[in-house]
Amino acid sequence: MSGPLINRRKLGFGLAGRMKRRQFIALIGGAGASALALQVRDGRAQESGRKRLIVVEMALAHEDPDGQKLAAAFEQSLRRLGWTPDRAQIEYRWNATNAERADTQAAELLKLRPDVIVAHATIVARAFLRQSTKTPIVFVNVSDPVGEHFVDGFGHPGGNFTGLTNIEPSIGGKYIELLKEVAPRVTRAAMMFNPNSTPGRGSYFSGSFDAAAAALSIRPIEAAVQNLADVEAAIAGLETGGGLVVIGEPFTNLHRADILRLSKQYRLPTICPYRLYAHDGCLLSFGVDFSDQFARAAGYVDRILKGENPANLPVQAPVKFELVINLKTAKALGLSVPPSLLATADEVIE
Repeated sequence: MSGPLINRRKLGFGLAGRMKRRQFIALIGGAGASALALQVRDGRAQESGRKRLIVVEMALAHEDPDGQKLAAAFEQSLRRLGWTPDRAQIEYRWNATNAERADTQAAELLKLRPDVIVAHATIVARAFLRQSTKTPIVFVNVSDPVGEHFVDGFGHPGGNFTGLTNIEPSIGGKYIELLKEVAPRVTRAAMMFNPNSTPGRGSYFSGSFDAAAAALSIRPIEAAVQNLADVEAAIAGLETGGGLVVIGEPFTNLHRADILRLSKQYRLPTICPYRLYAHDGCLLSFGVDFSDQFARAAGYVDRILKGENPANLPVQAPVKFELVINLKTAKALGLSVPPSLLATADEVIE
């Protein structure tokens, strides 16, 4: 295969030091004073050697191997940047898989008065937005930060949020290309997602999905699902000459076991968004390398702890992707994976 997605690999504060805090803020005035005072406070904290507090709320369970892998990537990157345990403490909350739990945990974490927050996934970032906190927030795995009102724009976020988005629109076309490569007989392909769990999620990929399908003589189908009955109906309708592309979002992630069980039952070649799907039996997964995103999030945490304003840190797009192929599933479907595709894989499950 070819294409870019497969290519892996401060303000002197002398015046503040000579004036009382109340006089200084009165002189500067307004919101600008609050932001400047925050930087002053951060600078003094660094000078005094105060241990910094980083809080992380995860939309994955503590026992989930993928969650532990992401946390490890984040912590390793922080240590490389000099934030060793004697300089920074990390406090986690896990399993923020619904709005109520995400809100409760966000409130708990804010009571700790952290220096910076890491919010995993849109549901967690929304929870902190609802809390109206001014604490700097670095989000990871967020699809539409502008539409969600986390930031004003990608280039200049403008508030206390910044981070990394997981959206690369051309992935929709790559999914179709991969499907055709592993299952040449496919003539119809459905893109499955729940429009209610992340509004507009499917539309991000539709343009490239439809264009690639047309180029490969495949009829594209939009499989918008809201419950498991919809999932089974969509999969059953693809039984002859069909293939399935699963878009990663809260509903499909939560019900991936059922989706994969049904695709196996109907012998449907299926392309999935994340590594964990392939480990659970999906024929092939291709998507954002979230370990890389968490490692890069640590870079933004470092810069914020050193005094930079998240309003001026551009939202970053994904740059690293991973391909995982499950040969056991391929064999069960009677498919032969081309050696050229195997050679590009980050992992092959035998």
